[in-house]
Amino acid sequence: MKQIPRPRAVLIGGLIAGALDILFALTNAAVNGMVPPRLLQLVASGLLGQDAYAGGWPTALLGLAAHFALSFLWAAIFVTAASRMPRLVARPVLSGAIFGVIVFLSMRLVVLPLSAFPHPVSFKTLSAGLDLLSHMFLFGLPIALAAAKAIRPREAT
Repeated sequence: MKQIPRPRAVLIGGLIAGALDILFALTNAAVNGMVPPRLLQLVASGLLGQDAYAGGWPTALLGLAAHFALSFLWAAIFVTAASRMPRLVARPVLSGAIFGVIVFLSMRLVVLPLSAFPHPVSFKTLSAGLDLLSHMFLFGLPIALAAAKAIRPREAT
């Protein structure tokens, strides 16, 4: 397996995970009658509170930028952890799924409550379950696979 630089793993993992995650969120929102700008404003509301909904496309784009910034941050956290604990990339499917659970819980139990997010955080069974699966396989897995390309296999033994 050809090794890639760790910063590139952060960029690739963060970009793929962020894109898959936001596509899932946009699709899920559309199924529930929410238009894309409104979903992206929902993301921006973590920074701006209720005012995000009055900002039109500029706050929607801010929400998209914030989403990807967090994706790159989470990818950097995983790649850094894997460089110190190479066993994380020995089984990237497992570690990626576990990392997705950690991200899901961290976002819902720490990040959102500490942000300006103006809505109560809920764990409604169907939506939370789908969101959890999304974080496991559409978010954590691509990041772990990208990290596995950056951490040499001999380090992972």
